[in-house]
Amino acid sequence: MRDQRPETRDQRIRDRFCSLPAPSAKPYSGFAACPVGEAVFGVRCLPRRRSRIRGSLSRSGTRGFTLVEMIVAVGLFAVVMVVCVSTLLSLVNANRKAQALQSVMNNLNIALDGMVRSARAGSVYHGAGGGASCGGLNYNTPYDCVSGGTIFAFEPYGNSSADQPWVYSFAEDENGIGRIYKSENGGTPIPVTAPEVIIKDAQFYVVGTTRGDTTQPKVVIVVKGEAGVPGSKAQTTFHIQATAVQRLLDL
Repeated sequence: MRDQRPETRDQRIRDRFCSLPAPSAKPYSGFAACPVGEAVFGVRCLPRRRSRIRGSLSRSGTRGFTLVEMIVAVGLFAVVMVVCVSTLLSLVNANRKAQALQSVMNNLNIALDGMVRSARAGSVYHGAGGGASCGGLNYNTPYDCVSGGTIFAFEPYGNSSADQPWVYSFAEDENGIGRIYKSENGGTPIPVTAPEVIIKDAQFYVVGTTRGDTTQPKVVIVVKGEAGVPGSKAQTTFHIQATAVQRLLDL
């Protein structure tokens, strides 16, 4: 008659988690499939093998991205990149225009600086191209131009009496752009300013050319205009004034 005594806790655990071999099976190896770290009735149990992927997912609770989330993320990234690239291109374009404008202004500054240095070392200042107070086309004699004129002539340093004076003048080229021209020793006038520099007005004020007066010969150069770069509608206006005083004493 079967024993009707209630099962103990150890018997229930062994029946549930451990599977002992039948008598007709191979000799018992001493191992059974039981929960990890448990031993039942002296039987050494083998740990149950579990899927690593499934175990990690169940422990961390993480999951992948859905298609909608990926589309939203890619869309936001594209919008940000478009804004950044457009801003970068605008900065590059502005920097290129600034450099071009700086080059144009450097050309004008170099032209004026060369004019002033040559006038300081020269003599026999002659102002023309203005009102009645200015001289005529005889550039070999000194003449004041108090009201301002568009022509300034002088004898450069080291020039002999047989040589013609240097002449700076303001006139428009064939395209209607105001430019400053230079003529040496009666030669053909050549422009000294770039076509990107549009000179609206240039005046030469000459004073103190009368020998023996108390005023040293002096010329004041006033240039007004605007400058720009190709491919841009932006224009920069400028108003430059330069002064040159004759170094040779006028006694």
